[in-house]
Amino acid sequence: MKMVDTMRTYCPTCNKHTIHKVKLYKKGKQSPFSVGQARYDRKLKGYVGKVKGKKSVKKMGKHQKVILECTVCKKKHERIMGTRTRKVLEIVKKD
Repeated sequence: MKMVDTMRTYCPTCNKHTIHKVKLYKKGKQSPFSVGQARYDRKLKGYVGKVKGKKSVKKMGKHQKVILECTVCKKKHERIMGTRTRKVLEIVKKD
């Protein structure tokens, strides 16, 4: 899926339509000390071997997410692009 690098869209902080810069969303690294990760590690630990396994069902695609940065107020907000898709988002220059 191709996406332009700038778009004119609504900014909730400016409360009007302004030009936004578009960036791809990248998930950060999970902290090993977070509650969810500690719970997961505790579940895997023990004498009975691996208790929690991999999912048997795989998702057909994923929600593509972009970060929009307002050029006026420099605030960032995210937008999910449509439904689940297998296509990877690609940012192209606007001619």
